[in-house]
Formats: sequence, structure tokens, C-alpha cells
Amino acid sequence: MKTAELRKAFLEYFKANQHTIVKSSSLVPHDDPTLLFTTAGMVQFKRPLLGEEKRDYVRATSSQKCMRAGGKHNDLRNVGRTARHHTFFEMLGNFSFGDYFKKEAILFGWEFFTDHLQLPKDKLYASVHEGDEEMGLGVDQEAMEEWARYLPQE
Repeated sequence: MKTAELRKAFLEYFKANQHTIVKSSSLVPHDDPTLLFTTAGMVQFKRPLLGEEKRDYVRATSSQKCMRAGGKHNDLRNVGRTARHHTFFEMLGNFSFGDYFKKEAILFGWEFFTDHLQLPKDKLYASVHEGDEEMGLGVDQEAMEEWARYLPQE
């Protein structure tokens, strides 16, 4: 499958599941002084995700152009050395603004990978947030339980 085909399949799958396809925002975010570049698909949805802005839709999907040249997710030392590390890439994403949460998000992901892309179920793995004592966060038990519906716990 070529990149354009994968992008189209992803966006069309989420459109069929009542998500609005939103165009990629600028690579340079004009309304976020905390970022030099758009580094993730959620950047253009930051305000609705924080409840600071309402949109005409409660579900969105996008293929966001992103650039990472340093900071928290700095992979610069691997750019050019591996086939999977780049400074520029497109990030596919699906977003809910108070409409659904982990159960549905995990189901959407599972269906897309297994039904639409027909990836072998025994080759798929999931990870969940392990918690952070310093921040007072425990293991993401809800996500762990949802993934256990589809994958063996390891």
C-alpha cells in the first residue's frame, strides 16, 4: 500500500464513523506561542481539547504535516541513519471533543488495523501509560482493560 492510499483509507474510515476531515494546519502554528513548528496532529486541536473553543463538529480526523527538529521528541541523531526517522512527516489522527473516550478510540483503531488494513491480529501490540509517581498518575487501567478485549495481556 502506498502512502497516499493509506492516508485516504484512514481519513475515509473515520469519515464513515462520523468524523469531519480537517485539512492539515500550517507547519508554523500562528496561534500558539509555545511552539516553533507543528510537532503533532493535535496541535491544531489544542484549544477544543482544552475546552477553550467550540467547533462545528465533535469528531475530527486529519493528516497533519509535522516537523520535529529538537525538544522532547528529538530524534535528530537518528535522521539519515534509519529509514524511519525524519524531521518532517505526516501524522494521522482521530480526535473527539467530549464525544467519545478510550473505549471507542481503541475500537476504532482496532477495526481500522484489522478489518480495513487486514493486518494480522497476532502481529499487533499495544502499550498503555505506565503511570508517573511524580505526577501522581497510576497505570492507565481503563486502556489496559479495553486492549485486553482484543489482545493478550503480556
